[in-house]
Amino acid sequence: MAPPHGPRRARIAFSDSAAKQLENITSEAEIHALDRALVVISVDPDIGDPIPGDTTGPQLRQYADEVEAVRVLYFVTALRTVVICGSDLARVV
Repeated sequence: MAPPHGPRRARIAFSDSAAKQLENITSEAEIHALDRALVVISVDPDIGDPIPGDTTGPQLRQYADEVEAVRVLYFVTALRTVVICGSDLARVV
């Protein structure tokens, strides 16, 4: 019998502006920092703090990882896809 699996991770997609930001990341440390934040968000899309604003569209959220000094802006669709709008790498490790 197969072992039970944990909860399914959310699918991650990138907006055009976030994809452009990814193209400019060259350091392994920055890639690792962002990857760690994306894994956390994919496991629990509601972990980020809601950003106040317009309530007509999806709720924009912000996840900040102080250990890796990364901030990710995203929203979650009705089908639980996480769309990354942008990120900020506060320091280069």
